[in-house]
Amino acid sequence: MALAPRLDLRQSQSLVMTPQLQQAIKLLALSNLEIETFIGDALEANPLLEAGEVRREDGEPAAPSAPEPAEPTADTATGDESALDIDPGALDRDRDTGDGEWGATHASGLAGDLPGIDERGAEAPTLAEHLELQVGAAAGDTREAFVARHLIGLLDEAGYLAADLDEVAAELGIPRAEAERALAVVQSLDPTGVGARSLSECLALQAKEADRYDPCMARLIDNLDLVARGEFARLKRMCEVDDEDFADMLAELRSYDPKPGCRFGGAGESTVVPDVLVTAARDGGWDIALNEETLPRLVVNRAYYLELRRGCAGKEAQSWLGEKLADANWLIRALDQRQKTILKTAAEIVRKQEGFFRRGVSGLRPLTLREVAEAIDMHESTISRVTSNKYLHCERGTFELKYFFTSGVGSADGEGASSQAVKARIKALIDAEDAKKILSDDTLVAMLKAEGFDIARRTVAKYREAMGIGSSVQRRRQKRLAAGG
Repeated sequence: MALAPRLDLRQSQSLVMTPQLQQAIKLLALSNLEIETFIGDALEANPLLEAGEVRREDGEPAAPSAPEPAEPTADTATGDESALDIDPGALDRDRDTGDGEWGATHASGLAGDLPGIDERGAEAPTLAEHLELQVGAAAGDTREAFVARHLIGLLDEAGYLAADLDEVAAELGIPRAEAERALAVVQSLDPTGVGARSLSECLALQAKEADRYDPCMARLIDNLDLVARGEFARLKRMCEVDDEDFADMLAELRSYDPKPGCRFGGAGESTVVPDVLVTAARDGGWDIALNEETLPRLVVNRAYYLELRRGCAGKEAQSWLGEKLADANWLIRALDQRQKTILKTAAEIVRKQEGFFRRGVSGLRPLTLREVAEAIDMHESTISRVTSNKYLHCERGTFELKYFFTSGVGSADGEGASSQAVKARIKALIDAEDAKKILSDDTLVAMLKAEGFDIARRTVAKYREAMGIGSSVQRRRQKRLAAGG
């Protein structure tokens, strides 16, 4: 077979991403802090760009004489759609650190000294980030993980929970017992001692982890004020131990960390600034607005542009100026589109999860990225980027947008039911069962299907075990013993 060169024409299709398109996609996933850094770099690189004033709520600029945008179509980064008013008809309706030192080893730690910034790696994770990576495996279900993450957000830089648990439960619309279970999840995470509400609780958690929390150690930890004052004779009598045992207990106590969170990034590094603000509207709906305090308002300095254009004599200079103007206009439009996309996504999340905003965690419903993407006619990957590192603030607290995506099971109405709602129903059925007629998992499946929950037997068993409820055989034995035979 002879080999010879020849020319062929072929047609093919391929997706080519321009640098601007790649940059626009990247902007969607950036957090507030990263956006500020990006804009700072852009202001340094483009002499035509200028930071305008952020608009106030009444619509008036914070300062007069703000430069005009380069083109009528290139609006400021805040945009005209920085707030949406959703029609309700359209919706489905003592940290106690001790007064004295409890040991010379940690005297400086109790005094409030924190590691210097040079002691913390620039890339080291913050305490919140470190804890949130563990929540998924430690929590029993999505709802418990949701509450645990909320509690993590309330920890101070030393790892203590300063918030009142009753107030947290009221904000989330859950029973205190549920908040306590979520706190137990947080307190089970590394480093041991985080989530404590007092110094004594922090040390007790570490003693339990070390398997040293016996009655004697418990009395010692309950009387840290006496330790700080050095009243060791009195403590030995209270703990009912001899000198050797007491010295061992004191050495063990001093080996614990009174501020376990300080080995990670401080609170100042992980301060969350919400991107979206949700408030109840007077008409019963929701006012959803972007947090304009975090939105730099970029404009093109028209006067400077005209001055530079008059001084551009050569074609190369004119071409450079034209590129800078095009880059400035594109960046303003890209930032404006980013804000509108965030707002549109947040509005749809509020529509889907209205139950949460009205009733708390019990009102969460199953929600996927695909559902939101289809509802607002965007790609699922876009929604994933938009909800990364973005936070929503409402009267119940501040939550990452991704927290509102929860798993669930099928239901007869096609809407799906939250796994939390199914668990609650399983518990209610078991609590009401007759001691002489214990409900098997198969019977529970039948009863749930009759109520519209499409759920498999293995799922019922999994949910039951996650709630710490025994099998029908175990429950029958327990109730027989409770009845005295």
